[in-house]
Amino acid sequence: MENSVIVARNLSKTYTETVLKNIDLTIRQGEIIGYIGPNGAGKSTTIKILTGIIPDFDGDVTVLGLDIRKQPVEVKKQIGYIPENAALYDTLTPLEYLYFIGQLYKMDLTVVDKKAKDLLELFELSEHRDSRMTTFSKGMRQKVLLIAGMIHNPALLFLDEPLSGLDANAVILVKEILSQLKHAGKTIFYSSHLMDVVEKISDRIIIINKGEMIANGTFAELNAQATGSLEKIFTDLTGNREHASAAGHFIDVLKS
Repeated sequence: MENSVIVARNLSKTYTETVLKNIDLTIRQGEIIGYIGPNGAGKSTTIKILTGIIPDFDGDVTVLGLDIRKQPVEVKKQIGYIPENAALYDTLTPLEYLYFIGQLYKMDLTVVDKKAKDLLELFELSEHRDSRMTTFSKGMRQKVLLIAGMIHNPALLFLDEPLSGLDANAVILVKEILSQLKHAGKTIFYSSHLMDVVEKISDRIIIINKGEMIANGTFAELNAQATGSLEKIFTDLTGNREHASAAGHFIDVLKS
């Protein structure tokens, strides 16, 4: 399909049990896709397949017009990936780590130096740019990961719980960055449990449950299936309506 950045047909993945079952995706250039589901639904597995991290799967997947199974390195050159938990080389400083990432993408070191310093300043990390990351908080590490995932200006960006550990100002900044990247023609695949953020930034929302896609549409279209906030729609469509009673039982246990 014209302008399709990601196309997946009958995407399935099985370990000891089926994790993904016949997922069909078509994602167009310039879209922000919100990809949500309960824990264990298959969200991270989907992302790891689409980014070429997991090569063993059933079905057909093309990313940026390339077969992810046959050309994973070519795909990786053109995408950015920001996971919730990544292993930083934390004996390095942020600058050293970003120089390393820039060289992986074959960027000119002068360009990397300027970009790294400017982006660290934007994320209020300038004074820590020469500090070893062993001392960094979760939020500081996440800021470095965000910069590392975007420093090469990728055409397609995958984010898996990218706001984990960030302070309020950084969350607002990241949301604005994503909005402006979209307007610049970038495509963003965004997975998160933060329903309010997904609702606000996504052009289209995909809900996955037990390895199967159960909803795919704009917030308005999903709202026609189950009225309310995205959180309520998610609860209705995934069939888990026990939160209130579970919370009540929790309080009863505390009182006992």
